[in-house]
Amino acid sequence: MSLLEAPVLARVIRQGFLESVHRGVAVITAPDGTVERAWGDPSTPVFPRSSLKPLQAIASLRAGAPLRDQSLALACASHSGEAWQQAGVRASLAASGLTVDALGNTPGRPIGEHALQAWLAAGHGDERIAQNCSGKHAGFLRACVASGWSLADYLDPDHPLQREVVAVIGDYAAEPIVATAVDGCGAPVHAFALTGLARAFGRIASAEEGEAEAVAHAMRSFPFYVGGPSRPDSELMAAVPGVIAKEGAEAVVAVGLPDGRGVAVKIADGARAGRVVAAAALRHCDVDPAALDALGDVPVLGHGARVGAVEAVLD
Repeated sequence: MSLLEAPVLARVIRQGFLESVHRGVAVITAPDGTVERAWGDPSTPVFPRSSLKPLQAIASLRAGAPLRDQSLALACASHSGEAWQQAGVRASLAASGLTVDALGNTPGRPIGEHALQAWLAAGHGDERIAQNCSGKHAGFLRACVASGWSLADYLDPDHPLQREVVAVIGDYAAEPIVATAVDGCGAPVHAFALTGLARAFGRIASAEEGEAEAVAHAMRSFPFYVGGPSRPDSELMAAVPGVIAKEGAEAVVAVGLPDGRGVAVKIADGARAGRVVAAAALRHCDVDPAALDALGDVPVLGHGARVGAVEAVLD
């Protein structure tokens, strides 16, 4: 099944009137990696976009990157561009003798509202350090320094580091890659079955040692480095013990539970319903409903006031 044939998973209600619907696919994987429950066909391949970052961080660790604590959380991050997040990226680079000049990600601006206002007020424009993927790229670069690999071409799909990312996907997602493209930040991004994304997050969240446990520990310990203030994935990790979560562009959401279950969502039109459907799926996993409020609340506004909401449509 393709995304064109996906079922309706969410609807937009404006003052009691059905305004829009969003099609998509969602899946819950069991601790053994099998499909526990699905809405739509979970074998549908998707680009995980930034939900791939924890796997990319594992690849950096395998390549010898000395990442831990905040620097490892930032390697998994789509950070808001807060000053303290940017400082963390600079410190991570400096620890391996690098500066922001080595970053190869696309220049950008902070995605956090207040961070953007402060950035523009200071007279800045598009810069690599402010773009939300700069922490991941710092991790990539530190891996290259540790392994003695070239820096200038670290985003080439044939670079040893990017081949390591492919190997990590095979190990954790256990699904074949069906397409490779260039992500928004310039790094390769790989398409594979949505089931594999959920399976990978469940395996990372339940790991008791090694590279996956290190990534899960960093994300849980520093959730606001992974996203930022008021970001749903950061809020979820802060609220639910043991959970790891990461949103990706085009309405992708992936969550790993400490018991080894995984949840992954892709909304076909790439719109705002991903987090709403993810919250609804997590309710089937017995996650505290109160902890899902920030993740699942997407209001519909009229003249600045709340007049409706995006609602999940799951059995």
